Amino acid sequence: MPDNKHLKLSAGLASILLALTLVGLKLWALSETSALSIAASLADSAMDLMMSLASLAAIAYAMRPADEDHAFGHSSAEDLTALGQSLFIFVSASVIAWVAVTRLSSGAPVALAETERGILVMVLSIFLTAALVTWQRFVAQRTGSKVVEADSLHYVGDLLPTVGAIISLWAAGSFGLHSIDSIVALAAALFMAVGAARIFIKAWNALMDASADPVVVEDVRRLCEGWPGVRGCHDLKTRTAGSILFINVHIELDGEQSLQAAHAIGAALKRAIIEAYPNSDVIIHKDPV
Repeated sequence: MPDNKHLKLSAGLASILLALTLVGLKLWALSETSALSIAASLADSAMDLMMSLASLAAIAYAMRPADEDHAFGHSSAEDLTALGQSLFIFVSASVIAWVAVTRLSSGAPVALAETERGILVMVLSIFLTAALVTWQRFVAQRTGSKVVEADSLHYVGDLLPTVGAIISLWAAGSFGLHSIDSIVALAAALFMAVGAARIFIKAWNALMDASADPVVVEDVRRLCEGWPGVRGCHDLKTRTAGSILFINVHIELDGEQSLQAAHAIGAALKRAIIEAYPNSDVIIHKDPV
């Protein structure tokens, strides 16, 4: 099996390739149909391309080993990129919503043309996007990468405006309901804005050294307290940076035992924590009871 670095790089490259393909397809579909819903989907794909390029750069940078200036590594680059991605998505959603409201308020919806071609492009993009999201979800689960997870969310978010574009094109072509196009685009913009807020909060919390998920913290605490030779634990602190989980904990040991025995207990516990959370950086301080 490829290691985590290669998995994250493969997800980043696949994301860029798909984004390029979708931008080209949707540009052609927009020129054929003049559909705002396709424009919304195209904006999504264009933003995805820019963010996928940034994501790949962040993944590559975050892989750099720790050095004198960055003793804990460079994994926070992933969080900074995810934060920037959320802002780009929000701006894109705002522009789409403004155009949609303008068209609705004008009272003269733009007539759509060549709706069958537009529908064909949108259906193809759904299949391509679903394939990429499946791979990204696997990589994110395997590596814990926030950037890959955020990139996957972008593409999942693309599915709603894409499906909406198909509905609006079908309604325009079959029943002449051209105003549905703007309504679908407005709904897609709202969905994008909500997703951007979620990504922003998650990345912001990581940059602010927020604690890990309470379930993870409690699991680590139980593991420490139940480990053979450990009498108790305190000062358990966690934070995340990119795909890395940092864990600091004090364990209480029998002060009469040898240093070698105490070290063996701490080393075994550290290995157990890393086995449970492979992308973790663990520091264990030993205190006498």
